[in-house]
Amino acid sequence: MKVRVGLGSCGIAAGGRKVMDRLAQEIKNHGKEIELLPTGCIGMCFYEPIVDVFDGDKVYSYANVTADIATEIFNSHIIGGQPLTQYIVSTTEQPYAILANQVRIALRNCGVIDPENVDEYKANDGYKALSKVLSEMTPEEVIEEIKVAGLRGRGGAGFPTWFKWNAARQSKGEIKYVVCNADEGDPGAFMDRSVLEGDPHTLLEGMAICGYAIGASEGHIYCRAEYPLAIKRLEIAIADAKQRNLLGKNIMGSNFSFDMKIKKGAGAFVCGEETALIASLEGERGMPRLKPPFPAQSGFWGKPTNINNVETFANVPWIMYNGGSAYAAYGTEKSKGTKVFALAGKIKNGGLVEVPMGMTLREVIYDIGGGILNDRDFKAVQMGGPSGGCIPKQLLDTPVDYDSINKTGAIMGSGGMIVMDETTCMVDMARFFLDFTVKESCGKCIYCRIGTKRMLEILERITAGEGREGDIEELEALSISIKDGSMCGLGQTAPNPVLTTIRYFRDEYVAHIRDKKCPAKSCKPLLTYTINQENCKGCTLCSQKCPVQAISGEKKAPHVINEALCTKCGNCATVCRLDAVCVE
Repeated sequence: MKVRVGLGSCGIAAGGRKVMDRLAQEIKNHGKEIELLPTGCIGMCFYEPIVDVFDGDKVYSYANVTADIATEIFNSHIIGGQPLTQYIVSTTEQPYAILANQVRIALRNCGVIDPENVDEYKANDGYKALSKVLSEMTPEEVIEEIKVAGLRGRGGAGFPTWFKWNAARQSKGEIKYVVCNADEGDPGAFMDRSVLEGDPHTLLEGMAICGYAIGASEGHIYCRAEYPLAIKRLEIAIADAKQRNLLGKNIMGSNFSFDMKIKKGAGAFVCGEETALIASLEGERGMPRLKPPFPAQSGFWGKPTNINNVETFANVPWIMYNGGSAYAAYGTEKSKGTKVFALAGKIKNGGLVEVPMGMTLREVIYDIGGGILNDRDFKAVQMGGPSGGCIPKQLLDTPVDYDSINKTGAIMGSGGMIVMDETTCMVDMARFFLDFTVKESCGKCIYCRIGTKRMLEILERITAGEGREGDIEELEALSISIKDGSMCGLGQTAPNPVLTTIRYFRDEYVAHIRDKKCPAKSCKPLLTYTINQENCKGCTLCSQKCPVQAISGEKKAPHVINEALCTKCGNCATVCRLDAVCVE
């Protein structure tokens, strides 16, 4: 019998280590020969910790397992042969419903294999694509297959992957490099991290194939230092691959040699821009430079360099093994294949999903994501992180592909989807993302360094109830200047959250500025707390919970709130059982 525990970052945060330790102790105490293995995130973070029990030819998946539940599962199922149906969310006969509409290519092994065991990766067709490439294909044929697949870069811009590879291939030079952007700085994005933690060998294999295609002999993975588990599993994978001659000198007996190194990045968002990433990789401050020359001509140490992100490389082995046309069969005419999204925010089934391009936002959020938390009304979804924009309810049927998303004013980005309900203030949401951009700007461009700061100051005034007539127009004018005057994608896209919220939720800006009210009842300085005298029965709960004694009144008599003392903490509204506290 085999038992598998989800130990991606989400599983560990939910208590997966305690579950693993408890199962290990139970196995030891009973003297049973049971294989206990870790695995990565299967995408259903809301179910973690997940425990899979392999019972004969059947697999039973248990969700939200605690250490004590793990003991129950061990005694009843593993020892007694009786599955505990109250905890089971998936079986071989009835697999996860959430996976029904997904197509898993980049995530094909995540949550399925032990990421620290190269043999499990190989047992799932791992390194067969590299073997095929080295024994049967020329570099030009590899690039042509990527072209047939229609694979576009999954890091945000969606640039054709084959074109970048071909440019690096054609650049002259004996020394060339393959670089993986695993920086992943968007708030709410965790796609690359999950691939690195759950299936590190697919990245190594994809990078090696790229190296063969462009004529490079060395690969560098630029991974943010805040991903310690991902780095640990990458280090194990690289060591195992070298030991098996899957990396290193004369791979698989061929004339192709390819080595791999890891660079721990400091987590600067601007290093998502490839020239800033290269500067950091070389030990310099992460700041972008003008292009051309492009990295394909002069990149790392001035040598031809190809840069893609984790998800892009993760697709490559599948494409080379199954054929570019098989990949192109998914998606739309201009956006082929699948895309991984991180569902976060006010959504029931938070986690990772991988869907064919062209599926609508409604299908992703409701059919796969389960809808809005607490069954509230959907308001908007933020796509593309700080570089993206907010897509409103009326555009829920927008297909998820590069062109359709761009038309809304947002961008595909690396794949973050932050879902918002009616309690989200769109002005404050724009302020949040601009605050992030201001802090992450490298400061090289005046428009980005100073312009975004001025925009943030305006948004902070508006959300503090000090908005003025003309603020909206000033934000729009600054946005245009910043877009036109910034060198890299950070500054050029920084105004997007502001522009899209003004475009689709202008009435909220007007309410903040003219009426000094927040329609979402989110911005504290704009809120007023009062007590409905007819509903209040004088239970005193509100006054007991008020931290500044702003509520007064006799027992069994209506209470009142002193607005001059009220700090608008909201405790009174939270504890009131009679809906007597009014928030306006």
